[in-house]
Amino acid sequence: MDALSDVLRAVRLTGAIFFDIHAAEPWVAETPAGEAIVAAMFPGSEHLISYHVITLGNCWASVPGEPPMQLSAGDIILLPHGDTHVLSSALGLRRTPDMSLYRLPAEGHLPTRISMGGPEGAPAQFICGFLGCDARPYNPLLAALPRVIRVSDTAGGALGTFVQFAMAESMQPRIGGQCVLSHLSELMFVDVVRRYLETLPPERTDWLAGLRDPFVGRALTALHRNPTRAWTIESLARDAGLSRSALAERFTQFVGQPPMQYLTNWRMQLAANHLLTGMESIAVIANRVGYESEAAFSRAFKKAVGSPPSEWRKRRIQSAP
Repeated sequence: MDALSDVLRAVRLTGAIFFDIHAAEPWVAETPAGEAIVAAMFPGSEHLISYHVITLGNCWASVPGEPPMQLSAGDIILLPHGDTHVLSSALGLRRTPDMSLYRLPAEGHLPTRISMGGPEGAPAQFICGFLGCDARPYNPLLAALPRVIRVSDTAGGALGTFVQFAMAESMQPRIGGQCVLSHLSELMFVDVVRRYLETLPPERTDWLAGLRDPFVGRALTALHRNPTRAWTIESLARDAGLSRSALAERFTQFVGQPPMQYLTNWRMQLAANHLLTGMESIAVIANRVGYESEAAFSRAFKKAVGSPPSEWRKRRIQSAP
């Protein structure tokens, strides 16, 4: 499994298309900060990613601290860090969000169609999707993504196909539709991330850029493919095709930490996933993520998250809705 796919699986990414917006000037839609709504939208998730797909007309997107963007049909704006933001027909418009909308509906049907604006103004349509995921103990993808990503797509592109499929599914609900829309939301996110990766300048150094570096990419792939192996910097360097010192320097330059520290952090994320999705004993989970000693695993986990694995699991389960 490649490193990006492995991260997306282990951080428990799940998505949904929540709103189908039909607007006419003047109109404004404001999305609250992710931490305020993630628990109601994706119970059990701790981080919210939002995106909007413009299907008709034009609008402005405003994110605090970022220059405003004018969007048109075919544009997708992704906010990986869950920042509060505004979509509007003109700059400067604001509207207090209706917090009751940001929850899973009791009847389970999504997306919710919303009409807003004047009776005869220029029309705009867009869909609003959200994704929940884990941010801790370790999600290297989030740290590598900017606050805002904008991509454009034509009707014949992959993203355009996802959008058309999603709209058709939402207009004519069928059995299994919620599952289809959830996976479409996740596919759109992955495709946006891949497009963003393809646009990174050659001099960029972060986890995402490391995936395309021939040496760091091989090292990351090896670690994710077999995280339980008793890796050393020597064995990893052989797999990557570099000397140990050259790999350590290059890996740290891209990823921000030495290879063995990265492996430890990633094992903690895998362990957290096992703790949340099953009831295996701590000893079994320790072995599943590459530790022969339960005590050594517990020490490493406490160092990463601040509490022993048993306490962490109990607290997370008790806090779940």
